[in-house]
Amino acid sequence: MTPTPTPLTTQTAAQSTQAVLDEIDGMLRDILDEYGLDDAEIAMDTRFHDDLELESIDLVTLASKLEAHYGSQVNFAEFIADLELDQIISLTVGQLVDYVAAALTAERKD
Repeated sequence: MTPTPTPLTTQTAAQSTQAVLDEIDGMLRDILDEYGLDDAEIAMDTRFHDDLELESIDLVTLASKLEAHYGSQVNFAEFIADLELDQIISLTVGQLVDYVAAALTAERKD
């Protein structure tokens, strides 16, 4: 008999969100290190464009890192496909963290 997965509690969700933030923080620091900016503050409200000054090529690099780490369950291109240009420009780390955490949670439910 297969054990029934435990429902995701608020505390577990918060821990999951923090874990995803920490992982994305590390990925971003790798990218920023190339520019000598690895000491930048990265929080949920940090904006990729305005705060971290990431360009589209950097987002492609981030997408590759996300796929390498999480596999196909996290699809950055799919995530931004429905966004308008101004939404992409104002995209925050928190929005990406929320997407990744939700994708991982959905994967566990399947």
